[in-house]
Amino acid sequence: MSDMGSFRDAVIAWAAGATGDEARELVARVPVRAAVLLEGPSDVAAVDALAAARGRDLAAEGVCVLPIGGAMSVARFTRLLGPPGLDLRLTGLCDEREAGYYARAWERSGATQQDFFVCTADLEDELIRALGVTRVQQLVRAEGDLRALQTFLQQPAQRDRTPQQQLRRFFGTKKGRKIHYGRVLVEALTPDRVPAPLDALFNTL
Repeated sequence: MSDMGSFRDAVIAWAAGATGDEARELVARVPVRAAVLLEGPSDVAAVDALAAARGRDLAAEGVCVLPIGGAMSVARFTRLLGPPGLDLRLTGLCDEREAGYYARAWERSGATQQDFFVCTADLEDELIRALGVTRVQQLVRAEGDLRALQTFLQQPAQRDRTPQQQLRRFFGTKKGRKIHYGRVLVEALTPDRVPAPLDALFNTL
């Protein structure tokens, strides 16, 4: 595991109740200058994929990309990593309905800038709109999931949803699928089609 990976794991353990000794020891040795707070692993997969597409090694740049386990945990991470704790530069990405958690966490941590970015309604929705439904369906076919999608679309609950909403729901129906498509969808983007919140996030790093 890389030093940045060890730091990330130490911070996650710290947020879960462990002492912060390992994180404090690693932060200077790695070194780390910024933390990207993301709600879950599918967001991490998307950010990692875009970093690769842009030829950036975020870990080598001192940027730690962290899945925080949901927006309700963001205050804990900003307290540990922001001015009250390790005093790293904070940024992040969140779903529209969770923006309040992020705003309050940034304010309470004393971070000088609220450099987090809001997706409408979430990152998967942003990516589907950026690519278009037809292109996303092509990607689902290429990944061998077309039959699973067709079965999903036969469910009564899907009849009144738009194709975009259906695809967004489909990505969350199987463990690991959102993570997989977080990478696949980003890799399919052309440079001019990167969703604004994701592009803005990278412009702060």
